[in-house]
Amino acid sequence: DIHYKGGCLLLENFGWASTMLSYSSRPPDPLIAGGNRWRDLWLNRLENQPFLLPLWISHQHRDAYWKRGSICEDFSAVKAAVLSIGGWHDGYRNTISNLVTNIQSPVKGIVGPWIHKYPHYAGPKPAIGFLQEALRWWDRWLKGTDTGVETDPDYRAYVMDSVRPARWHPERPGRWIAEREWPSSNIRLEAIELIPGGAKPAVVASPQSCGLAGGEYFPFTFGPELPGDQRPDDALSVCFDQAELEEALDIVGAPELEIWVASDRRQANIAVRLCDVHPDGASELISYGVLNLTHRNSHEFPEALVPGETASARIVLDQCAYRVPAGHRLRVAVSTAYWPMIWPSPEPVRLELSAATLKLPLRPLAKGDEVSFPEPEGATPWATETIRPANSERHVDRDEKTGVVTLSITDDFGEVRDLAHGLIHGSIVRETWAIHPDDPLAATGNTHWTQTFSRNEWSVRTETFADMRCDAQNFILGARIEAYEGEKLVFERDFEQAIPRALV
Repeated sequence: DIHYKGGCLLLENFGWASTMLSYSSRPPDPLIAGGNRWRDLWLNRLENQPFLLPLWISHQHRDAYWKRGSICEDFSAVKAAVLSIGGWHDGYRNTISNLVTNIQSPVKGIVGPWIHKYPHYAGPKPAIGFLQEALRWWDRWLKGTDTGVETDPDYRAYVMDSVRPARWHPERPGRWIAEREWPSSNIRLEAIELIPGGAKPAVVASPQSCGLAGGEYFPFTFGPELPGDQRPDDALSVCFDQAELEEALDIVGAPELEIWVASDRRQANIAVRLCDVHPDGASELISYGVLNLTHRNSHEFPEALVPGETASARIVLDQCAYRVPAGHRLRVAVSTAYWPMIWPSPEPVRLELSAATLKLPLRPLAKGDEVSFPEPEGATPWATETIRPANSERHVDRDEKTGVVTLSITDDFGEVRDLAHGLIHGSIVRETWAIHPDDPLAATGNTHWTQTFSRNEWSVRTETFADMRCDAQNFILGARIEAYEGEKLVFERDFEQAIPRALV
C-alpha cells in the first residue's frame, strides 16, 4: 500500500499518517449534530483519535498485521467479479496486473495514463467514460444483464509515448492496447547484460539526496508532482546506458533487474530506475523499483547482509506501458538512496555489483488504438463558490553552509462555500523533507496541516503537526493537535514515541 515498498520504508507512510491526523481532527457540522452537541462530539474525537504512524512503523516486516488486509494472501477468497482500474501515474499501478493475473473469478483490468483520480476526469488525458464502464460491469454482475463485459479483453492499457520530462503533463500522447489474456503470450522478455562477465564490479555509493527528481508516490493534485528530468538523480547514480535504438520499443509489463551484489553494511537499500534518454540528454522516468536488500529472500523474515559477501537479488520495477522511440537510449540507473521516496539506511552504504541483467517485457509495436472507450460523462458538479483558489508549489533548497538539502511542498487545496448549506471549508498542508548528502541520520520530515470551517458566526479550525527523525537504532515520531473556536485554543494534545529500527 503506502507504507512499505520492497521492504523499504516509504515516506508516504508518514505523509498519510499525518494526513489522517488532520482529517480525523475535523468537527461535526452543527447543522447535522445539532446545538452544542457538535462540540462534545468534536472534543471527544480529538481526545481519542490516534496518531497512526507509531502503529505502522512498529510493523516493519510482513507480519500478521499486514497479512490480514492483503488480498495476495489468498486470491481464491475473492468470489466477486472484479473490474480493476488504475493509472500509470498512480501509486497503485501494479495492482491491476496482480489482480488480473491471480483472481479466479471474472476479472478485467484497465490502466490509463492517470494520477490518483477517477478516470472520467483524471489527468493526464485522455480520460475515458469510466462511469459507463462501471455501469456495464455492475449491470452484468449485479443485475444479470448481458452487457458484453465477458468478451472484453482481460487487460486494456495505454501505451504512453515518450515526452519531454515535466512535473505535470496535461496530456500524454499514446495509444490503447488490448490483451485478450493476461499474462500475454504477445510479450517476450529480453535479457540485457549490463555488466559483462569478468568485468570490474560497479561501485554504487550515492549521496543521500539522490531521488529528488522522483516526484510524489501518489500524485493527485494536478500540480507539479510527477517525476521530472532524471538527470540530477542520474548524476548521483551508477548508470548503464544502452546503444541508441534503431527501432522503437513498446515496453509493457514489469521490468526486472537481477544482480549479484556485495554490501559493506548489514542493511542496505537499492533503487533502480529505467529511463528514456533523449538525443539531447534529457532523461524521462519509465519505471522504478526499490528493495531493502535484507528482504532479498523474504519480506516476512529479513536477513542481515554479511558485509563483503556477495548475494543475489531481484528488483522488480513497477508495471508500465511505454514506447521508447528510435534514436533514444535506455538507461538503467542504480543508487543506494531514493529520498524522499524511501527512508535512508542508518549508515552510508557502498555496494559492489559484480553482475546485473535487465529483463525487459517487450510487446510488438501497436499501430494504433486496439480498443476504444466512451467519452467521459459525469453528473453536474456540486454547486460551490470558490473563495480561495487551490495552488501547489514545490521548492528544493540547498544550504551551502551546512550542505542540507530541503524539499518544501505547499498544497493549498483552496477554500470553497457550499451553496446548498453555506458551509465554508478550506485546507492547506505544508511539508518539508530535509537530508544531508553525507549523513542519513540527518533525515527529517515535517508536516503542518490547517483545516478551517465556518458558517455565519460559527468558525473553527484545527492545526496538526507531525515530525519524523531517526538515529541509528530508532525512528523518533512526534505529532501535535491544536483546535480553535474562533481564535480561542480549546484543545491541544501531543504525541511522541520512539520505535526501534528492525533492519530498515
